[in-house]
This record gives sequence, structure tokens and C-alpha cells, in this order.
Amino acid sequence: MRIQELRVEHVVIGTGAAGFQAALRLYQNGETDLVIVTENLYAGTSRNTGSDKQTYYKLSLASGDLDSVRTMAEDLFLGQCVDGDQALCEAALSSRSFFRLTELGVPFPCTEYGEFMGYKTDHDRGRRATSAGPYTSKLMTECLERSVKEKHIRIMDQMQVIRLLVKNDTVYGILCLDKKKKEEASYVLIWCQDVIMATGGPAGMYHDSVYPVSQLGSSGIAFEAGAAGKNLTEWQFGMASLNPRWNVSGTYMQALPRFVSTDQNGMDEREFLMDYFEKEEEMLSMVFLKGYQWPFDVNKIFGGSSVIDLLVYQETILRKRKVYLDFTKNPGNRNIPFERLSAEAYDYLKQAGALFGTPIERLRQMNEPAISFYQDHKVDLYHEKLEIAVCAQHNNGGISTDAYWESRIHGLFAVGEVCGSHGVTRPGGSALNAGQVGAVRAAEKIHLRKLHEEKKTVSVEIEQALREEVQEFVKLPERAAGSMPAGELWQKAAMRMSAYGGMIRKQETLESALKETQAELQGYLELVKHPAPHQIPLFYRLRDMLISQKVYLFAMLDYAKSSAGSRGSALYTDKDGKRPDLKLPELYRCRLDQGAHGGIVQEILLDGVECSAKWRAVRPIPEVDYFFENQWKAYRDREKR
Repeated sequence: MRIQELRVEHVVIGTGAAGFQAALRLYQNGETDLVIVTENLYAGTSRNTGSDKQTYYKLSLASGDLDSVRTMAEDLFLGQCVDGDQALCEAALSSRSFFRLTELGVPFPCTEYGEFMGYKTDHDRGRRATSAGPYTSKLMTECLERSVKEKHIRIMDQMQVIRLLVKNDTVYGILCLDKKKKEEASYVLIWCQDVIMATGGPAGMYHDSVYPVSQLGSSGIAFEAGAAGKNLTEWQFGMASLNPRWNVSGTYMQALPRFVSTDQNGMDEREFLMDYFEKEEEMLSMVFLKGYQWPFDVNKIFGGSSVIDLLVYQETILRKRKVYLDFTKNPGNRNIPFERLSAEAYDYLKQAGALFGTPIERLRQMNEPAISFYQDHKVDLYHEKLEIAVCAQHNNGGISTDAYWESRIHGLFAVGEVCGSHGVTRPGGSALNAGQVGAVRAAEKIHLRKLHEEKKTVSVEIEQALREEVQEFVKLPERAAGSMPAGELWQKAAMRMSAYGGMIRKQETLESALKETQAELQGYLELVKHPAPHQIPLFYRLRDMLISQKVYLFAMLDYAKSSAGSRGSALYTDKDGKRPDLKLPELYRCRLDQGAHGGIVQEILLDGVECSAKWRAVRPIPEVDYFFENQWKAYRDREKR
């Protein structure tokens, strides 16, 4: 075993769109003594995910659409449990961040006169959404990476961050496992002034997931170090294909495909949606609306489009069947009664020139690249059915931060999905904007701190204590003496999380899931088999995942005990609640949150082995003095100009 050391001022963890942007903003501000640390340069959600028309959300920038920073901030704030100062930042910096991406080469479409037109996305009152196609975030990441490399910003690849070095709520460095060394465990200890985490959401927690396999997250190291979790209960779940993992939103639904289920062997095929609808046109209109309203939303289960998610969940989870989308035939294998569809569905399909044919023909008319994506992944929608399930897609919660995206740990910032800047609901595409804005704010705070504060120093005592901590931590794999392979325990834990911490939650099963997770974590070294050198990355990764599961399950259980009611993408079973439809199981009986808790944020702290919850009021949208001379003076004071 060997431990190498190095010292830099700034560390960025992660090479997605948020991480690369954070490094670029630091560099732009003159903070060039930095390094980007990544477990795999080509992994992660930004580079490996998308949808039929992956959305980026920003201020309206075309035609006569009326918009303002304040209006956009208020719309973000309406998502419930959103801190107003962060909403204002995300609105104010959306145009600046968007234009930065266009200048770097992201091909967002515009009119011949240079207007960046938009469209309406979910939870959006205007037309702020734009897209560069199915691979918007991939294109962003590639353009940002090119700019990073042009500036010769150092990237340390194959470095798995396994611990944050924190004392007295201050970060002093990180400990990495060098995955390039296969023969023996090799570590790199990096001392630094600050750390920007851009590690994405803790996607590895769930078995049923639309996240790319390479997206696992590292939230556990932040919780273990003392960072607070915020809105951890708030995930987004939605229908997605399983192979490849991809959201079946937008035109995949608006093309009106056939929903069929089979047994586990692919036999006993049947269409099942019409068992729950009185009229065919009602069912078709609900399927169409899933394109706009793709995430599961408990507010849309009573006579709304999210009943489709419940029906798919019932087939796959409760009945243990497989569900497929079939684009080769119309539902019921007959002509679509277009004239009887809802006005919204009919008008859209008419304007798109898609009032004809089969689902695949309509999909080709409206969005042929959506077909090409699956062809690129060896799936021919012209001839094959597409297996789907309701999957975890995005974590609206995450690490709690202030308006500069800094956590309660001095010098530790969280940007991108690892940060909990979103609330219960959010406009589609706002996550991409939030990651870019968070990068700007974190880099700005680091620069301002350097201008106005003394440089942080590590005392001899603290450095010695942290070295001793590192020496003990790297011995953990040697002490593992169990019989269960880490991969087996991972599979068990992930399936448990999907079953009990997914979109349907019961207080009783959350309690048992939390108890099992805590037992596995506390007895980790007695449970997990001693890892060979090449298995050490999974050894640490599984430990991080179990810590995350523990904190998230605690948050969900605390919320369930609060009797706040179902909200967002989570249905909390309530025997005294209302059932969406008499044909649906008792499991779906629930009581909807009426918004009374929308102004309250739940925060979770892990202190050793114990979790605690705190509920606080949201920070309101700031009331700013916009008198120019006053703000100009304040700006000069901040920048020392």
C-alpha cells in the first residue's frame, strides 16, 4: 500500500457539465492552481443520458414572449421547498450561462435572425425550454471538456474519491483511490483550500434506474463528512426503457404507442390500459399527455396522466410481468379516433402533421432522431417492442447549500445534481441550468474569499489528525472478514431501495428497509468478503452507497411520520386516504399534500451513526435594491475595483 500526496488550491470532483464549467469559471477568475479529479472521464449522466428532445431551461429569448428574471425566479420558487435566493440566482444567471454554452459551440437552434426560440416544458408557464436534440447534455459536456483541455487544466482520471478530509466543519483535502493501480491498493491524498463536488445524484442506490450504469454518485462521503442533506425525499420517477436506459418522454408518448404486458417468458401478451378506462379516446389522450407530463406526479393520479405510471408499476412490480411499448401497431390494432382526442392532443398532432398511420410513422414524422437513437443502440422500433419500467430519473434533493452553492462545511461546494437546489417539482431542463449557474456561483465565492479573507492554513495538529484518520481508513479493506461478495450485497440493497424507497412508499416498509440498511452498514466489515486489490473500488463504493441509502431512507421515514401527505413523484400509502380508481389496489390509497409544507425544507444530518432531521422555513426570494449607483458601489466593493 502506498499513499502519494500533492497540494493544490482548488479541487473539482467530476467531469460532467457542472464539473467542467466549475473548473472553467475558476480559471476565468484567475484561480489556475486547480485540478479536476474524476473516477472516469467518460462516465456520468451528463455525457451518457438524454431523452427524445433533452431540454435546457432558461429565460425566454425570442419573439414577443414576456419574461423577466423575477418571473422566472418565482416560477422556480413555486416548485415548493425551494430556497428563494437560489431560485433568483438560477433565473438571473440563466442567460449568461446559456450564451456561454452557445459560444463554446453547443448547437442550440435559433431563428435566422439569431433569436433562441423555446417551447413549453413540464411545470413551465412560458416557453423557456430549448434543446440541441436527444444529446443536449452530452454536447454540453464535450464542448466544455474541449475548452478545459485547451486551457491545459489538469485532469486526474481514474481517481475514486473515497473520503473528504474535514475537521471542525472545514474541508482540508480529499483522499482518492488510484484505480489505475491494479496490483496493490494505491492512494492519493490531495491537500487543498476548497472542493467543488460535481458528482451527480446517488443513482447507484436504485435497481430500477434510467441513469446510465456509469452514474453512481458520491453523496455518502459528503454526509459522512458532516454536510446536510436537503429535500432528500424528492426524486423524479418516470417511464423509461431498460435496455438501453432512456426516458420514453415527449414524442415517444405523443406518438400514441401500444402498451402491452407479458409474463416473464414473453408469453401471454395483452394490452392492459383499456381495463381501466371507459373510453378509448380518454386513454389515448392520457398517454399523449405523458409526453408533456413525463415525471410521475401524485397530483395527476386522480383523473390525470400519472395513472399510466401506476398501471405500469402495477404490471411490473405487483404482478411481476414485463411491460413493452409497441410502435408497430396502433392501440387495439385499429385506426386512431383522432377527432375524439382531447383538444390539446388533437391540435398538437394536427400541427405536427401526424394525424395518420401507426405510432412509428407518427414518431418518424415528429421526431425521427428519437428513432435513430434506438437504432444506434441496436433496437429497431420499426420491428421490435421496447421494454419499459417506472424508474428513478433525477434527485431534486441533495446536499444543502447557500446562495453560493456552499455547504455547511467551509470550503465544500456542491454543484449539479448532487446539490439540492430543486424542490418538489421543477420545470423540465432546469437541472442543466442549475448545474451551470451553481458552477458560476461557487467559483465566484472562491474568488471573492481569496480577495477578502486570509488564506486558510492547516495547523500541525489538524494535519496530523487527518493523516492518522487516513491511515485508519485505508486499512478498512484489510479488515473485511465476511463471506458475501460486495456485488451481491449491492444488488440486494439496490433492489430493496427500489421496492421501498421508490415512487410508492409505506411507513412500515421504510422502517424495515432502514433497519436492514443500518445493520448492513454497522456490520459491514463482518458481512463483506475480503476484497482482492481490483475489488477495492467496489468495496468503498458499496460503503458510500449504503451511507447514502441510510440517510435517504431516514429522510423518507421522517417525512412519512410527519403526515404531510403525498407530493411530487412520491406516493405515501395512507389507509385513510383516497384511492385513485376503484379498480386500482389499496397500495395506491393516499392523501395529497395540500401545499402546507411547501414553504418548509427538511434537512438531514448524519452524526457518526445517528441521523437527525430539522425542518426550517425556505429562504424567501430576496428583495433587491435595484438603484444602479447603489449596486455599482456594492459591486466595486466586492471586486475591489
